[in-house]
Amino acid sequence: MTIKIEEPEIFYPESDGEPMAENTLQFRWIVTIKEGLEYLYRNDPAVFVAGDLLWYPVRGNNTERTAPDAMVVFGRPKGERGSYRQWVEGGLAPQVVFEVLSPGNTPTEMASKRDWYARYGVEEYYEYDPNNGTLDGWRMAYGTSLKIEKMQGWVSPRLGVTLGLEGNDLVMVGPDGERFKSVQTIAQERDQARAQAQHMAEEYAYAQARAERLAACLRELGLSEE
Repeated sequence: MTIKIEEPEIFYPESDGEPMAENTLQFRWIVTIKEGLEYLYRNDPAVFVAGDLLWYPVRGNNTERTAPDAMVVFGRPKGERGSYRQWVEGGLAPQVVFEVLSPGNTPTEMASKRDWYARYGVEEYYEYDPNNGTLDGWRMAYGTSLKIEKMQGWVSPRLGVTLGLEGNDLVMVGPDGERFKSVQTIAQERDQARAQAQHMAEEYAYAQARAERLAACLRELGLSEE
C-alpha cells in the first residue's frame, strides 16, 4: 500500500514589504521607463511589461525572489498579476530588466543583483543612476554577464530601443523614433497643444468676424457684387 503524502501548499507573497522607490526622482524614472515600455508594446498582446512586480523563478521556493524596477517578457500575454511565478508563465524569465538606482544602493548589492539576474535567465540588464547621471548595461547568457562598453547610442537587441544620456537624464528612443517621456511632460505637451489649438480657433473666429464686417460695409457702400 502506497501512502501519498500531501505537500503543504506554498504561499508566494505579492509584496516584500520594501518601498518601490526611496525618493521622488527614482520613482519618476521608474514610472517613465515602465510606462514607456508599456506604450511601446501596447499593440503586441504577447509582450508583458511590469514594474516592481515580485518575480519568483523557482517553484517551491518563496524566498528566492526579486522585484525589478521594470521588466519585459516576450512571449507572455498582457494582464494583471500579483506576482510573476515563472513556472506558471511557461518557464519564461524576463528577457530585459531595468533598475533605477537610489543613493542607498551599494556596489556590492548591485553586483549581487546582476549575478541573480544572470543566473535566472535575463538577457539584457540596465542600471541607471539619476543622481549621478550614469548608465550601464550588461548582456547575459548561461549565467554569465558581459558589460556593454559604450552605452551612449546603444540599441537594445531585444527592444530596438536606443539608450543614452543627456546630462544626468536618461534618454530612451523607440524604434519609431519616439522618445520616452514622463507623464508630466506628456501632460504639458497636451496642454500646450490644446492652448495652441484654442488660440488658432480664436484667431480664425476673429478673422472671420472681421471679414464679415468688411463685407457688410461694402454692401452698405454699394460696392459689393452680391
